[in-house]
Amino acid sequence: MINAKKSGTYTGVGLLSAFAASLCCISPIIALFAGSSSLASNFLWLDPARPYLVGLSIAILAFAWYLNLKGVKSSDLDCNCQATNKPLFIQSKSFLSIVTLFAITMMAFPLYADIFYPRPKAGTTRISIAGTKQQAVFNIKGMTCQACEAHVDNELSKVNGVLAYKTSYSNGNTLVTFDRSKVDIQTLEKAIQRTGYKVLK
Repeated sequence: MINAKKSGTYTGVGLLSAFAASLCCISPIIALFAGSSSLASNFLWLDPARPYLVGLSIAILAFAWYLNLKGVKSSDLDCNCQATNKPLFIQSKSFLSIVTLFAITMMAFPLYADIFYPRPKAGTTRISIAGTKQQAVFNIKGMTCQACEAHVDNELSKVNGVLAYKTSYSNGNTLVTFDRSKVDIQTLEKAIQRTGYKVLK
């Protein structure tokens, strides 16, 4: 079936573009599990293209659905015997449905990515001696979604002397409260830069 074959091709292209659209947000999660914090920065160049990749995915999958639902015209058949041929699974509506759901899940990934990061355990924050508590704001280049925020927070939570942190990808910064008798600004900068994002001076 010609339309089914075309639908299968467009389904694959739609899946690839949906994956590429979410790659800049998936890479911090992959980095967390792989133990390589700097991996996240390798796909930051995709972020400006994300809206176009999402649009491309939607358009291609919509066209694949159009082809799949359109059916086969008699003029599309070489002979009547092809009318009884059953399409392959990757040309079926079931496969297209699975791919469409997967693509939607991937494109929405930035909305729920932070659930993959461990939360700091309650009671691990030490109360600092009066007069040693300090706050610093670090401007960060490269954060694009909540997964990026969680990635920075995860690195800061590992630093001894960090009391609290609040990272915002939309503001492009993090506010860190720390005990200056245990940690200095340079150590905090290094912790943030281990994520692959750049601390702006």
